[in-house]
Amino acid sequence: MTTTRLLGLCLLLALPAAAQQGRPGGHFIDNWDLDGDGAVTEAEIESKRDALFTMFDMDENGLLDSAEWTLFEETRKEDMATNLKGEPRGAMLGLEQGFAHDLNDIDGDGAVSRAEFADRAPDAFTRMDIDADGVVTSADFGPGKG
Repeated sequence: MTTTRLLGLCLLLALPAAAQQGRPGGHFIDNWDLDGDGAVTEAEIESKRDALFTMFDMDENGLLDSAEWTLFEETRKEDMATNLKGEPRGAMLGLEQGFAHDLNDIDGDGAVSRAEFADRAPDAFTRMDIDADGVVTSADFGPGKG
């Protein structure tokens, strides 16, 4: 595992939960809102998913095999357990659903290619944009959402 990837994994797990406590979806928005405007766009979802794919494609072959996907799942679940209060709902439920292996392994070969992962970004965005206003914000999280 390269130092950059290890650092990325550590950052993913160590990001503070304080923002989540201050506003619904704070942890997600702090991590996925790449331009810091308080709203996550479809382009930001695409960019972040690409960065996640690169981080977990340890052998750099353009595929997330079962071991790499397992590491991705474990890391993501640990991050959610640390930073999410209660069960995923609203936009977080959409994010969880968007990372389902079967949904991303389009051709059913057991591995997820970069193209397959990228192809699912628009669907992931749509699942998260609960109020269908074209961006994911705190309004898409919290009580009564999903």
